[in-house]
Amino acid sequence: MKFYVIGDVTVDHLYHLDHLPAPGEEVAPSRATMQPGGAGGTISVTLARLGHSVTLAARVGQDPFADFALSGVRQSGVSVAAVQQGVGALTSTITVMQTPDNKRAMISYGAANRELDPAKLKKKDVESADALIVSAYSLIGGPQRDYALKAMGLAQKAQVPVFLDLGTGAVNAVGMGLLDSAVSADYLLLNQHELLALTGTHSISAALVTLGARGARRVIVKVGAMGSIIWTPDDTELVDAVPVGEDVVDTTGAGDAFVAAFAHAALGGRPLAEAARLGNAAGVLSATSLGAQTRPITVAELEALT
Repeated sequence: MKFYVIGDVTVDHLYHLDHLPAPGEEVAPSRATMQPGGAGGTISVTLARLGHSVTLAARVGQDPFADFALSGVRQSGVSVAAVQQGVGALTSTITVMQTPDNKRAMISYGAANRELDPAKLKKKDVESADALIVSAYSLIGGPQRDYALKAMGLAQKAQVPVFLDLGTGAVNAVGMGLLDSAVSADYLLLNQHELLALTGTHSISAALVTLGARGARRVIVKVGAMGSIIWTPDDTELVDAVPVGEDVVDTTGAGDAFVAAFAHAALGGRPLAEAARLGNAAGVLSATSLGAQTRPITVAELEALT
């Protein structure tokens, strides 16, 4: 299948710490690494490894980080024909600090990604895709937001399914301002925190009622160790997590792997519960290696687990 993905590419600086530093405190990490990442990049890489044709729309700067941010994308065979390079803004970086009990703090700089030029969006690229996947970080603001909204409009007119994946940073930045875009998507994917913040409610059930009243069609809620919840106007189902027999090392990018595997299965005609189970498996597998794009995930591996 052919996917068009709009989202960030980044350089991730990952630090594993015994505890998050207090103001003024200096701490030494037990492990540190630099990896290519970003929701757009990681979703694209995972889809390509699952055998699909993928075009990524993102933007990097003219700096030493640009090639590194795109290294996993290129190695996986993702088309970079829609990746822009601009003067001025730097390639995006994210610093992630994580403790053994999975507490995390992040410093995220959207940088060049936010300058994605909508004038360079090619209508035929969206209309010829089997699905459009949009990371909600693309909807935070600037030209990138215009690019994403324009692409979503083109996809909806051409009846190309739209998968919209929210992110904590995007919801924290825009909040309920994402609601109209969220309910317009064919598939809305998000975690529990994002769901409550998006709807201004205090429970998953109330949030799903709110989204249903606004016209949402399919909502997939990632609930961590519990697995995921799928919702349609006719049904709600908890899909249990998938044990993989490997230790969780780093959860960076696990949600992005979920999105890719879910889209792979849903677009392939699988029932939503089966698609969510494959997403659960992909998310856990991704977390068994350090870095968002390090762990290759194959169709055979997902099928064996589910």
